Amino acid sequence: MAFNTLHPPIRDQVALVTGANAGMGLATTRALLEAGYRVAATDLQTTQVANALASYGDRLACFTMDVSDQAQVHAACDAIEARFGRIDVCVNNAGFLQYANCEQTTPELWHKTLRINLDGVFYVSQRVAPGMKSRGFGRIVNVSSYGAKTGGLSPLPAYAASKGGVTSLTFSFAREYAPFGVTCNAVAPTFVKTQMLTEQVSAERQAELRLKIPVGRFCELEEFAHCVLFLAHPMSGFITGEVLDLNGGLQFD
Repeated sequence: MAFNTLHPPIRDQVALVTGANAGMGLATTRALLEAGYRVAATDLQTTQVANALASYGDRLACFTMDVSDQAQVHAACDAIEARFGRIDVCVNNAGFLQYANCEQTTPELWHKTLRINLDGVFYVSQRVAPGMKSRGFGRIVNVSSYGAKTGGLSPLPAYAASKGGVTSLTFSFAREYAPFGVTCNAVAPTFVKTQMLTEQVSAERQAELRLKIPVGRFCELEEFAHCVLFLAHPMSGFITGEVLDLNGGLQFD
């Protein structure tokens, strides 16, 4: 069997992106569309992504989905498959971050963070993986974090723990589905230029953080999306169970 028959062409593939309405999810949705994918953009509300990418016409479809609610995940995926027929690529980008140190983290904040950041990745991946397995092809790309390995440059116990779980979950799905042509990898950025960063981190703190990063800046949204595209590509089929660090040379000290 020739290699190029082992996967559908990109123009026929369908990519699901969670947390697609802004920031990294919106940038990833745009990049996937530009690369030729048909894209199902999901979020709690999708007005921004629908308006920003309306020029892509019926290659983009938007669906409301709360990743922390398994019933909503299944209902949205059912609707996506009814619309596009399949899900070949899954980008688990939806996330929640609220700055709080170990003493400030309440049980409510702890559980909310894990429900969205970890439970959501499991629910979506668990729903889409069997279809990928049955077709013999699939790409799951999870969004982890620099904090998964290090606890983060700021004290973020709930967020770091949730992203550590995402990394371990990535390994589990990679091992289970590798024999069936389905890969599962993660992208672990440090600081990406998003609204989440600018709204929760003061300008002074941002300047301090940039000084710690050898390249001297934060990750651009387009750079993040490019890394997701790389792991989603059919030619990345020999890469699975890996965590791609986007840290600008920042190491754990």
